[in-house]
Amino acid sequence: MKGCCSFMELYQYIGGAPTIRKIVDAFYPKVQAHPLLAPLFPEDLTPIMEKQYQFLTQFFGGPPMYTEKHGNPMMRARHFPFPITPSRAEAWLDCMKSALEDVIPSEEMRAVILHRLSGPARFFINTEE
Repeated sequence: MKGCCSFMELYQYIGGAPTIRKIVDAFYPKVQAHPLLAPLFPEDLTPIMEKQYQFLTQFFGGPPMYTEKHGNPMMRARHFPFPITPSRAEAWLDCMKSALEDVIPSEEMRAVILHRLSGPARFFINTEE
């Protein structure tokens, strides 16, 4: 399954926009509750959740919503003002893993999605512990 699909196929395979929305909705309460991640986020996560929905939709092969509304994602540059440590990157991935467990029934598909998000999450690291 790890080589199962292109990004476009992945978006369709997991159920498109409704599934992406469910992932985002399951993910952010976990982030808010996480002691390493919560301090990085504002109290009102609504705008961040919408941007994450747009980005993940595009990242997994759906419509280029993020680029259409915000321009080139340049995600590393956008995250640079925040201290992203290796521990925080792993915490982000743990929260995403938990959200995927809430939304995606297939363990293999969860592994594919998490694998595809692992590279970018670790690429954002910009400071040591």
